[in-house]
Amino acid sequence: MAGIFERIALVFRSKANKALDKYEDPRETLDYSYQKQLELLQNVRRGVADVATSRKRVELQANKLNQEVERLQSAAQRALESNREDLAREALTRKSGLQQQLSDLQQQHAQLQGEEEKLVRASSRLQAKVDAFRTRKETIKATYSAAEAQTRINEAFTGISEEMGDVGLAIQRAEDKTLELQARASAVDELMLSGALEDATGVSDVTRELDALAADATVEDELSRMKAQLTGGPATRAQIDAPSEQAAQSPASPAGAQQPAAQPTQEGGFNPYEEQR
Repeated sequence: MAGIFERIALVFRSKANKALDKYEDPRETLDYSYQKQLELLQNVRRGVADVATSRKRVELQANKLNQEVERLQSAAQRALESNREDLAREALTRKSGLQQQLSDLQQQHAQLQGEEEKLVRASSRLQAKVDAFRTRKETIKATYSAAEAQTRINEAFTGISEEMGDVGLAIQRAEDKTLELQARASAVDELMLSGALEDATGVSDVTRELDALAADATVEDELSRMKAQLTGGPATRAQIDAPSEQAAQSPASPAGAQQPAAQPTQEGGFNPYEEQR
């Protein structure tokens, strides 16, 4: 039973680790680690300051005891000179006690000084490590940012990203609809040409052919009048209006119909172009 719970806990931790890894930003982690190192360095420096303060306090106490020892030594000397051996003995006794305290303070001062030197060396080493870590941190952050930007650019170019994927799908749909409309238009044209579908305007093929023949006849008549004007002088109003009236009355001349005779020009001659017609 315990093995099952251990496996469940292991699976849960692995899933949680994977989920957290997805949202973890290495740059933020590096900044957090750097901040912690700065706090540790600050604590070491504060410890150095505390030890130095204690050492200085011991030095002040030792100096004060030295002054007291010297004063008692002078007092004992004056007492002996005054034949006060009892006072001299008392002064020397107190001096001996102060010297013992002074010895203890000197030992404590030496210990504090050694501890201070150790902390100073540790602070220097830690400062060097923090500086090196800061340089490496900035390098890693710059490299990571560049790699992240390059990845986004590559994904944008290859269409892997979600935004470019949506754009690609929209373009594909537009192309498919365009091809479908083109195919439908071509199919309708083929059906109309084959006669399967009729023109919605109601104009038959015969009517369109007659209109085309009438247009051709009008063009030919206009060309003949222009040739007559170039060779025989200006044509009369009747000559200009006659072809137009004939074209309006009959859209197309039947095959083999008799051509009109050549009309004389105003100068009394015949137009050779009219004879050719």
